[in-house]
Amino acid sequence: MYARLAVIVATTSLIGCATWLSRTALSRAELIAPRATPIVYDRNGAFLTQVGHADARDAKDIDYGYWPLEAAPERVLRATLALEDRRFFDHYGVDPRAMLRAAWKNLRGRGQRSGASTIAMQVARLQNPEPRTFVNKIIEAATAVALISRYGHDRVLAHYLRLAPYGNGSHGIAHAARFYFDKPVEDLSWAEIALLAAVPQSPGRMNILRDRGLRLAVARGQRALEHLERQQVIDSAQASLARKQLTTMRIGSAPRPRQALHAALRYERLVRDRRLEPVSKHDPRIHATIDLALQDKIANLARRYLSGWRSAGAQQVAALVVERGSNAVRVDIGSADYHDLRNGAFDFTRVSRSPGSTLKPFVYALAFERGALKATDILADLPEGASGVNNADGSFLGPLLPRQALANSRNVPATNLLRRVGLETSFQFLHDLGLHDLEAPAESFGVSMAIGSLPTRLENLVRAYGALAEDGRLSDLMFANEQRRRPAIRVMSTDTARLITSFLADPLARLPSFPRYGPLEFPFAVAVKTGTSQGYRDAWTITYSRKVVVGVWIGRADAGTMNQLSGAGASARLAHAILAHIHGAKPGDIAQDAFPAPEGRVPVEMCLTSGGRSNGSCGETLVEWVKPAEAPPLAAAQRAPGAEQNHAPEPTQFAPEAVALAITTPEHNSHIWRNPEQPQSSNKLALQVDAAPHVEQVVWYVDGQPFALAEPGAPVFWPMQPGVHRFQARLPLQQGASRTVKVTIE
Repeated sequence: MYARLAVIVATTSLIGCATWLSRTALSRAELIAPRATPIVYDRNGAFLTQVGHADARDAKDIDYGYWPLEAAPERVLRATLALEDRRFFDHYGVDPRAMLRAAWKNLRGRGQRSGASTIAMQVARLQNPEPRTFVNKIIEAATAVALISRYGHDRVLAHYLRLAPYGNGSHGIAHAARFYFDKPVEDLSWAEIALLAAVPQSPGRMNILRDRGLRLAVARGQRALEHLERQQVIDSAQASLARKQLTTMRIGSAPRPRQALHAALRYERLVRDRRLEPVSKHDPRIHATIDLALQDKIANLARRYLSGWRSAGAQQVAALVVERGSNAVRVDIGSADYHDLRNGAFDFTRVSRSPGSTLKPFVYALAFERGALKATDILADLPEGASGVNNADGSFLGPLLPRQALANSRNVPATNLLRRVGLETSFQFLHDLGLHDLEAPAESFGVSMAIGSLPTRLENLVRAYGALAEDGRLSDLMFANEQRRRPAIRVMSTDTARLITSFLADPLARLPSFPRYGPLEFPFAVAVKTGTSQGYRDAWTITYSRKVVVGVWIGRADAGTMNQLSGAGASARLAHAILAHIHGAKPGDIAQDAFPAPEGRVPVEMCLTSGGRSNGSCGETLVEWVKPAEAPPLAAAQRAPGAEQNHAPEPTQFAPEAVALAITTPEHNSHIWRNPEQPQSSNKLALQVDAAPHVEQVVWYVDGQPFALAEPGAPVFWPMQPGVHRFQARLPLQQGASRTVKVTIE
């Protein structure tokens, strides 16, 4: 009775175990592989990086590869089977003969232990890695049988060639062929095939990037060639050549380029965000737009220039070079050195910082787009009405043409323009340009968003300046040929973009703030804008030529102040060196190129002293591109008798001597005492002037410096300061002035 019960229990246990084993094997009998991981190459085919899968159990363990094979070459199949499973097509997942042979070897205890794993069993283990125990071995065998039964030999073998480990994180023969030999698997030689076929047995021991591992793999590869020759897959001549090549084979490693680690990390982010998708699943390569040779050159330039500014407090530098037309990023430098202890691991092309004056061109562009500004308008660079805004040099230049105001980077005209167009409208326009994605109210930044209060990134600035360079069309920066890009959008008219470009490319218009022949001037056509944030925390330069757009930032990771390092004095010098290298310019070169002129506009030489068109008799002039209907007339004193007149109606003109300006308040040689009981801000002196005949505006000068732009008869209030002061009213951009009134303030 007990024996019968034992038999029943044993039978029930066996049935239960068999049922459990069958269910487990069937549940695992699926051909599953991780998503293929791409290798990224630069624009010239040099290795840049590859994007892998991190193991959830160990973030440092990263796997690469898993490239599907469109069709595995017969040579690869035969070499793999010669070493891994020569009877693969003669069994159904488990090879009894191999198991008996392995058991006999293991019992004798001689040499390396043999596991008798078939290709199908290895697939089962690769998809569900478990500790090497007897129970797990049984599960693998059962799963192997289920896999062959469900999918057949060919599909299981192809799947093995996608999963097999080839060392250094590489999985799959197609990825290994690219990673080690930089060629498609179809182009591998017999020697290369034999070497790779040897590795999966023990990819750690046979690491072919190391001498010892390569020797072990070569020895096992020679065995593969022997089997192939014995099977008459290759003839003796092929085998001899392959043995010779295998013996002398050396594998070069493909490390990440040190100068492009930030760029490599950017590509990894783009791939993981699904913004880069290989064209073919069978060839998951990414063709980057980065030029590693140029990247190395510019990175060395950046470090060399930065070293000269470290004593002034500069710690880091970032630079982008973008190809005109395609918007392809050719250089992407995130810091001086990724391993720099001064926060080099930060990618400063992606860090939000105060942009200084680099947003001003877009303020002017919006004003032109909205009809709030014409190229011939007069803008006031004066302290009155500036709402506390000052200029970087602490001075004011008085009435200026828009060309001069932007090229000189004057703060007061820019903030006044922004106020004229509207805070919310300007804030939204800067958002549309991709310069920010903030949801805060525009009022929280105020008019100072034109001069640095609205933070942005270097990559955003370069993209936005690309819209100026490309006639008003805004496009995404392109980092790879396989990148998903949104269609370009028009953010401003061609007329506005070209007009702003002409402002930024005019060295004469930059006077007097930026002297001639400095880092802002080039021997070829270049539009340039610099920016310096408050306290010299950030120094920016954005430039574009007919070839590229270049952006440079210099500063500190802690947002600390630098010692007088400005955009014009620091980052502009590096930008100049970058452009000179890209254009191959040498000292003394002068290229006869220019940016396209705004269509429908005509060049007009304007006399700065009179405000009218020049006939060649005035001193300082600027050429302005104006619409014919807006062309200013010749000043009355310059118009030659019988000269051709504009077809458009002209405003009444007065010769300078015909306008009489007389200061009515204060009186000449007056003595004025401040009220000590009033706060300093309330002690103001009223200024008033009469004009006959009436003119629209006059400029008040105090001690020889422009102070305010006002209508004659309207009072202007000057904050009183002790001392002797001189006041004068002048006609803007014309000859004509009142007598000087002297006042003593006590």
